Amino acid sequence: MDSWTQRFKSLYRREPALSFVATAGAVNVAIGGLGEHWSLMAVGFGAVGGAIALGLRQRYRQRGTQIVPPRRSATYVLPPAPTTGLPLLSIPKKQPPGR
Repeated sequence: MDSWTQRFKSLYRREPALSFVATAGAVNVAIGGLGEHWSLMAVGFGAVGGAIALGLRQRYRQRGTQIVPPRRSATYVLPPAPTTGLPLLSIPKKQPPGR
């Protein structure tokens, strides 16, 4: 079974934006709690809670959708080559101006 640190690292790599918001929120909680800045601590709790809520929402949304394999497109084959070839083009030769 995986340890919690391996799960944490895996989640952190899969969702870098949410992980950044959660880390910034945790730092705000720590600074706000130690410095007795309760509003900063509240913002930090809100950021951590929002990141967790968005992460759970994405996880449940992914579980609900089933991946449908793409339909194979029709393969078209060119008709056999005609027995008569294409007509040859004749390019008329032009006289240079001034003659």
